[in-house]
Amino acid sequence: MSNPLHTFVVSDLHLTEAEPVDPKRPLWKRYKHADLSIDRTFARWLERIRQDAVASATGPVDLELVLAGDIFDFDSVMAMPDDPPWPVHWLERRRGLDPEQDKSRFKMEVILRDHPEWIAALRRFVLEGGRVVFLIGNHDIELYWPAVQRQVRAALDLPEAHDAAVRFCEWFYVSHDTLIEHGNQYDAYCMCIDPLSPCVERRGRTVVRLPFGNVAGKLMLNGMGLFNPHVESSFVMTFREYLGFFYKYLIRIQPLLAWTWLWGAAATLVRSLSEGLRPALRDPLTFVERVDAIGERANSSGTVALALQQLHAHPAIFSPFKILRELWLDRALLLIGLLYVTFQAVLVVNAIVPIPLLWAFPIWVLLSPVLIFYGKSVQSDVYAMQKAAFVKIPTAAKIAGVTRVIHGHTHREVHTTVEGIEHLNGGTWSPAYADPECTQSVGRKGFIWLAPVAGCERREATLYAWTDPDYTTLSGDESVREARWSLLPRPGASAS
Repeated sequence: MSNPLHTFVVSDLHLTEAEPVDPKRPLWKRYKHADLSIDRTFARWLERIRQDAVASATGPVDLELVLAGDIFDFDSVMAMPDDPPWPVHWLERRRGLDPEQDKSRFKMEVILRDHPEWIAALRRFVLEGGRVVFLIGNHDIELYWPAVQRQVRAALDLPEAHDAAVRFCEWFYVSHDTLIEHGNQYDAYCMCIDPLSPCVERRGRTVVRLPFGNVAGKLMLNGMGLFNPHVESSFVMTFREYLGFFYKYLIRIQPLLAWTWLWGAAATLVRSLSEGLRPALRDPLTFVERVDAIGERANSSGTVALALQQLHAHPAIFSPFKILRELWLDRALLLIGLLYVTFQAVLVVNAIVPIPLLWAFPIWVLLSPVLIFYGKSVQSDVYAMQKAAFVKIPTAAKIAGVTRVIHGHTHREVHTTVEGIEHLNGGTWSPAYADPECTQSVGRKGFIWLAPVAGCERREATLYAWTDPDYTTLSGDESVREARWSLLPRPGASAS
């Protein structure tokens, strides 16, 4: 390296369209309202860290900003053009446009239009000598399209001499001594099934194949505007908590939520399986060149890209029962089955001894423990998937020839070691709030600073939280380590 390399890593900003305020439903998708935008605080952060990096050096420095995935959230964009130049399916009008190239361009246009200060801050960073690397995550998988990448470059409006300062990578990037990935490829529910060839053909049109988790967010959560998709506790509640939430909010704003969930879950199941089982569109004449190009953009090689791909999780869509379970459709089917058994029992008894239809209620009460006990026995394995990612960190580091691995995706800060490999996660800057009013903020705006150590080639990684106008160190916070170590398998336990 000719100059000391300072690398800043941030992920999971989830920039999307600004939700128009609905006077009749002011809390509907409140977390997307323009007044909660991170644009200005991001701009102040970017300027501050640039100044501090320059001030810490005695000579010229090399500044690198890695935007490690889910910077944009295409799945949440619900805007429609006034006069669409392409066919729009009824489901797209209800839940957002499909990930075709032209439609993805429209969504990118909407996002950039609503975040001018963010794009201006990025432009200043590059003009002042910095470099920017975009990694593709699961929510911005539509960055795959070359036309969408050109759109981002056009919005930055950089002089031709700075073209090489902006780079788009697939799921990984090697920054000197560090492998940086978004991390969704280790999550069976949110992974791109084939990041080397992410497109499939649907209804005669080429689309990017969205991960199951993103299809669920698009077709279900886009219609459930009081639940914050960036905070698990906003939609994972106990029965008692849900009843309180229903009577406080839903009964007035969305009383038919159960129907919205049911048809959204069914649509998610059909879309996930129909697309997930389709063959990837791959040109055998250019595939090798594409793999090499992916490796080159990542400061690595095609061989490393292929080896890292072998570590990726097995897609959940190949286990349909897992999909049913995560969508709660297994419980819905069991409920329908028990209602059918109740109805049949009443018919049988009525054929022997005439009874009123109200006798169905005690029969249902006798059968309901089956549903209750089954529901309590089902455990989501989303956390098990996150746990499995830790096991693969040392192997990924060995493949890439590095001593440090950085992930995003989980929205949880971490700074620890796994079998001698340093591992960090900067958490999220997404609009995460525990309440529909968006008064109870969840999480911290974390970022990672890889700074050179004086007198040697080694760099030191520190995890910080931006508190605007300053930042505080999280690397020494025991809770940051313990929160993630709790996901690691205990001695003698399985890693899966």
